[in-house]
Amino acid sequence: MRATILVLQFVGLSGMSTMLFADNPVHHNGVSKVYEPYVLPLERELELRTYYQTDDDPNESDILRQRIGYGASINEKVFAELYLNAMKLPGGSLRLESYELEGRIQLTEQGEYPADWGLLIELERERSESISELATAILVSRQWGDWIGTLNVGVEYEFGSDVDNEFETFLSAQWRLRYRESLEPGVEFYADEYTRGVGPVLTGLIRGQGNRKWHWETGVILPLNATTPDVTYRLLVEFEF
Repeated sequence: MRATILVLQFVGLSGMSTMLFADNPVHHNGVSKVYEPYVLPLERELELRTYYQTDDDPNESDILRQRIGYGASINEKVFAELYLNAMKLPGGSLRLESYELEGRIQLTEQGEYPADWGLLIELERERSESISELATAILVSRQWGDWIGTLNVGVEYEFGSDVDNEFETFLSAQWRLRYRESLEPGVEFYADEYTRGVGPVLTGLIRGQGNRKWHWETGVILPLNATTPDVTYRLLVEFEF
């Protein structure tokens, strides 16, 4: 019940922020991924995320974003990952845009309570401008039979000499069916100051030798407001070892 109230309050606040900040900054897209609140001991991973957006506005169309990261568990409760974030504009080449450090903390044991809880902390620094972002989010996941619902609710502070310092709220959610380990269909929703998007997603896990695993996700996010790109394609591949 408390989580439901929190989501409703967030939707109301984020709707107000969209009206207050109607001038959408070029190339903004809040589609990312939905984080689960779990950490595995001795886990290491290489991660690649790709986002491609199209839109009627030529300034917002044919934009490619990529994130590559390396992460490892510090202990059985804490996981840290370093990312390089790049972007390609139409007619240009792929350029490194920012660096990001991310930490995920598992707050409860899986199955200890009706829902599993975690915390996400991110610090991002732009490469060519004096702009930094510090974000934190509550991660919560619950299973109902063969269905799993996961919710990320957070706040972000943007600061630096090249930007107006401000707070922003964001939310992402996923509802998926545990059809089989290698293929789990679902739906995702994203919301922040400018983004309102929803769409289908497919995820899966492929096991290799020993503790090697491939986790993959792919989805298509469609807009629910005028400031979200017409279509955002997303692909994620993680190699865990």
